[in-house]
Amino acid sequence: MTAPSDMMTSDELLGHILASLEDDKAEDVVSISLRGRSEMADHMVICSGRSSRQVAAIAEKLVDRLKQDHGRQSRIEGRETGDWVLIDTGDVIVHVFRPEVREFYQLEKMWMPSRAARD
Repeated sequence: MTAPSDMMTSDELLGHILASLEDDKAEDVVSISLRGRSEMADHMVICSGRSSRQVAAIAEKLVDRLKQDHGRQSRIEGRETGDWVLIDTGDVIVHVFRPEVREFYQLEKMWMPSRAARD
């Protein structure tokens, strides 16, 4: 039995999200800690799908798993086009991109700590 969503820590939620993305073959998964840098969430996850269809499927399955397995409601934007889907789970913000769109917006460069971005 899993803990109710209000008792799940943001790190536990992140673990469930990363497992879901791995199960659905998301590519180039990057997790960025936002603690102390943003009030919007504790973590941001950025990943890619190979096509618009896969991007939408990854996002839909993640939202469904969080709701069914953990009672966690999420907001989802952009699934209609499948270029860039944003999932707001509260403590973790997830971005699922087609590779070309991800390259264009380069969110990792904007949010990665400056030390990591230089490496």
